[in-house]
Amino acid sequence: MKNKTAPAVGCVIMAAGNAVRFGENKLATFLDGKTLIEHAFAAVPADSITSVCVVTQYDEVEELAKRYGFQCVRNDRPEDGLSRTVRLGTEALSGTCSAILYLVSDQPLLRRESVAALIGCYRQHPDAIVGASHDGKRGNPCIFPKKYFPELCALTGDTGGSAVIRRHESDLLLFEVGEEELTDVDTKAILEKLNAQTASE
Repeated sequence: MKNKTAPAVGCVIMAAGNAVRFGENKLATFLDGKTLIEHAFAAVPADSITSVCVVTQYDEVEELAKRYGFQCVRNDRPEDGLSRTVRLGTEALSGTCSAILYLVSDQPLLRRESVAALIGCYRQHPDAIVGASHDGKRGNPCIFPKKYFPELCALTGDTGGSAVIRRHESDLLLFEVGEEELTDVDTKAILEKLNAQTASE
């Protein structure tokens, strides 16, 4: 992975959740012939990212990360909530980049081209928090400049970057993407619906 322009942007793929609402490790379930975690990895625009850190509790995700050449950090306490995943990933990349893109792993319709464009927008506004959105509603992924790393690392419980954004709303810049790209597979019903749509296309 190369980054020919400044500032350097790293990527944290958050893949350590217990998926309580889904009822099992949803990252190993399939949509259109690929697992959800494979979709997440495929959304990373390698030419725009300096380094990738996958934070996970799952052996199969770690093995896949190695095949992609991604750094992997084990979250040995996923029950501590999202904040621990954010902190582990931020600490792993904080010394090598000027900003971090936080990518959730359950948005299988997110397009690599959209993520690359999001990074391009951030590079034009390097002091802003840049978040993917549709029709004014923010979703994921989001990019945070280095000045927010301490706040991200100080999060506790099942809270993520949204808590930091709420304290800095004036620094938030929304970047429009397709509505379907922000779809989170939180339940089996959502996954079944997406698979049905894919089969009918």
